This record gives sequence, C-alpha cells and structure tokens, in this order.
Amino acid sequence: MSSHDSGELPAWRRATAGAHRWPAAVTIAAVIGVQVLLPDRLVIQPGWLLPGLSALLLLTLVALGPGRAAGDHRHARKVALSLLLVVSAGNAGSAVLLVGHILDGSIGDQAGPLLAAGAGVYLTNVVVFSLWYWEFDRGGPAARAAGTQEYPDLLFPQMTSPGLAPRDWEPAYVDYLYLAFTNATAFSPTDVLPLKPWAKLTMLAQSVVSLVLVVLVVARAVNILH
Repeated sequence: MSSHDSGELPAWRRATAGAHRWPAAVTIAAVIGVQVLLPDRLVIQPGWLLPGLSALLLLTLVALGPGRAAGDHRHARKVALSLLLVVSAGNAGSAVLLVGHILDGSIGDQAGPLLAAGAGVYLTNVVVFSLWYWEFDRGGPAARAAGTQEYPDLLFPQMTSPGLAPRDWEPAYVDYLYLAFTNATAFSPTDVLPLKPWAKLTMLAQSVVSLVLVVLVVARAVNILH
C-alpha cells in the first residue's frame, strides 16, 4: 500500500463494512427453484441431486455468514465457491442438454414450453455469471471490503467518477447482476469494463453461451410456429 493517507486512496483501496450476502442468497434460492421446474430431459439426473446439494450449501453459507461479507466465517468462502460450482454445473448441464435436443430435433414440438425452458436456462445463466463476477472481482466480497488489491478487475463508472457515489462506494451484488444481464443481452461490455484477463475471458464465455441459447431457441420456436 502507498504512503498516501486513506483520504487519497481510490475507493477500491479503502476498507469498508462489506456488502450483504443476502441479495445473492435470495437470487440463488430463486435459481434453485427454476432448476427444479425444468423438464427432466433438461436436467442432470437424478434431478434432485444438484438442486438438493445447492440448497444444502446455501443453508450452510447463510448459517456461516448471515451478515456482511467482511465478517464471514473463515470457511464461508470455501462453501460459497462450492455452491457456485454446483449451481454452474447444473446450469451448464441444462444448457448442453437443451442445445443437444434442439439440434437433434428431439425437443420443441410446441413453441411455448420450448421458450419457457430456454428462458429458464438463459436467466439462470445470467445469475451464474453474476456470481462468478461477485466471487472473483478483486478476490471476492470479503477481500473487496478489506481493500487489499491494488488494481480493480472490473471497472465500474463510480470508480472513474467519484462524484457519482460516496467515497467508500463498492459494488454490491446487484451491480454484478446488472453486469451479467447487460453482457448477456448486448453480447459485449456496456458500462462496466473488464480489466483483467480472467474477467475478459469470463465475459467472453458468457456472451458466447447467451448468443448460442438465444439463436437456437428462438430459431427453433420460429420454425415450429411456421
């Protein structure tokens, strides 16, 4: 850390109270519900395994860190990353199965159910990537609160224009959810710029997955309607 006092440090280098985990927890709970509602042919079997494991890990995470991320139990990050991997695996499996069934023509004899299933996988994909950004930007929520990383991984507008936000501003989960949604719909960065290679590659992967899902699902639905 430089010899400047805390008043001269950029916002991301100042220690803060940390962001609350509950918005991410509520969103994950909703995603688990979506995964449960997907058709059996679009989920990794047995269908209860990954949602059940996700729910167990989520409850454990909430029990270990019910408050702000800066006060997390020392095992909370391990549980959070395990939860992220399980949710990611579930949605990746659903995306692969959906694409495979569309390509071999074994799904999609009705446009409505196909679009609903596609929307479920697409929105879950948005949430999954928002969690990747949330958990890895500058070392995760607890590390961001400590302000230990010298340079940001993702550059938010409030970082370049301090007058737009309080001095101790830091991105909350909703900021990462917005980033994931805009990247999935625009297929490119909007107001948040990736600076580190991992961030660029993650945003690239999300854009590719989103583009494939949108093109295939919409094309198949249009074909059915005609």
